[in-house]
Amino acid sequence: MVNMEKFLVKLEEKKVELKRLEEELSSSEVISDRNLYRIKTKEYSSLKEIVDAYDEYRKLGSEKLSLEKLIAEEKIRSEYTVLAEMELEEINKVMAEKIREIEDMVLSEDLSVDKKNVIMEIRAGTGGKEAGLFAQDLFKMYSRYADEKGWKITVMSRNDSELGGLKEVIFSIEGSNVFKKMKFEMGTHRVQRVPETEASGRIHTSAATVAVLPEPDDVEVDIKPQDLKIDYYRAAGAGGQHVNTTDSAVRITHLPTAVIVSCQDERSQHKNKAKAMRVLKARILEILERRQREDRSQERKKQVGTGDRSEKIRTYNFPENRITDHRVNLTIYNLSNIMDGDLDGLFDGLLEADRRLKLESADTGIKK
Repeated sequence: MVNMEKFLVKLEEKKVELKRLEEELSSSEVISDRNLYRIKTKEYSSLKEIVDAYDEYRKLGSEKLSLEKLIAEEKIRSEYTVLAEMELEEINKVMAEKIREIEDMVLSEDLSVDKKNVIMEIRAGTGGKEAGLFAQDLFKMYSRYADEKGWKITVMSRNDSELGGLKEVIFSIEGSNVFKKMKFEMGTHRVQRVPETEASGRIHTSAATVAVLPEPDDVEVDIKPQDLKIDYYRAAGAGGQHVNTTDSAVRITHLPTAVIVSCQDERSQHKNKAKAMRVLKARILEILERRQREDRSQERKKQVGTGDRSEKIRTYNFPENRITDHRVNLTIYNLSNIMDGDLDGLFDGLLEADRRLKLESADTGIKK
């Protein structure tokens, strides 16, 4: 638990900081610099959300003091006193919920990132055909969860494997607080089960890797046209005869980072290019954020996971109907439901573990 006295002092400092930002946003220097104005506006929005919540907390605190004073002054316990005590109990409950809400806001590296849509990439790893089938199972699991949440999924690119599996699939998820829910899925997922093709009933271990990239706004990633090499070619593989008749497939190379993105799922060259650019921007933003994470590597160690897609994060054991998240030693014996998209229990456990680690590592409760 955070030190409440220090926590409240820091929140008072946030109020002063917000007032300073208001003054900066009205200055001609900031208004004339479009990029600086965008950065300051974003900072102001996140800070104001925290300060507004803190003002609500202070208002509740004033009501609490008034009730405590009233109860203390009552010499004879009456029906009025009982009502006041009930109201005081409710205010204490609401204040506890409000301070937790503020803690979550403050501990978040960037509130706006949690609200972003994501681009996810699933790739079959070790395990041959079974790895491809597991990659497909993961894609179905996330798709069912997205449907349950009312989110929109758009496949950007897919490469099918044998037996109905996937070598790779890239897709976007759009909705409310998508990154907040999906961010801990980055890493290597391992499956232990008996493949359908295994006659002896022997358990095999296979893997798939998952990347979760917050989709950036256009202003967040500045891509210069001269930094791009764009190739058009005829698509190949499943998708109908049309894919081989025109140069609709697109490959974009970002020369400064050597990031390459290909897309051929659409008939339209224009649509393929638009999808490829969305993936490209997300990957470039990931590179920029990875560099920032490396700069504050000690801080990252206080969070669940490292943001590295090579990190083994979870094991899906089908014979035991068990799923284990290795980062937080969380085991759930309900794998069949989870594969059907029932992920809230798992995600809530990860979010709570991440929150606890951050709180334990913060001596004041607040990291600026």
